[in-house]
Amino acid sequence: MQDRNAPPLNPLPPVVWALALPMIAMEIVLQMGASGVAGGPEAVGWRIEAITALAFVPDLWREMLSLGQFPAEHMARFLGYPFVHGNLTHTVFAVVILLALGKFVGEVLRFWAVLMVFFSAAVAGALAYGFWAGPAPLFGAYPGAYGLVGAFTYLMWLRLAGSGREYRAFTMIGFLLAAQLLFGLLFGGSQEWMADLAGFAAGFAVTILVVPGGIGRLMHRLRHR
Repeated sequence: MQDRNAPPLNPLPPVVWALALPMIAMEIVLQMGASGVAGGPEAVGWRIEAITALAFVPDLWREMLSLGQFPAEHMARFLGYPFVHGNLTHTVFAVVILLALGKFVGEVLRFWAVLMVFFSAAVAGALAYGFWAGPAPLFGAYPGAYGLVGAFTYLMWLRLAGSGREYRAFTMIGFLLAAQLLFGLLFGGSQEWMADLAGFAAGFAVTILVVPGGIGRLMHRLRHR
């Protein structure tokens, strides 16, 4: 019998909305500014200003390392860059991945663990990008979202361990990387895949530590393969 009181959409864990809503709000404001609805003529440049203020800039990071100086306003870029995007499409795809993967991960991990996965992936992505990429700035939620892909992959691997189908846990990351490669070949590639891959690895690794049972659960699974 159908539950008439059931919500039309499956509810998302609050921590997922806490990550997604600032991205959505930022994009709404920037779209309003670009269309002239708010902010006047100068609002057309709000997106550029936001990217300038929040994006992770490899050359700036390298200069900070060479000088041994790490101003707080620039270190904050490690956590701020996921919340600003290059355009509406960029935002939509990032938020869709965040909501979809965040629901699954947020139903297994505690709220603080989801935050650790997301922001650890964002930091790892920025570091990888900063050490190996060119001068183009890094912005957008993809590295953090790929961290949730890493968490999803580990949780699926735990579920499938011992079934002989463990490889299926890596289907999603394989598909996403293949899609990135295809789009890169068709439309010209960027080096952001470094940040995404590092975000995935960080999300996978951090989930081993924060999942209920932690290392003990992993060792149990390995012993009973």
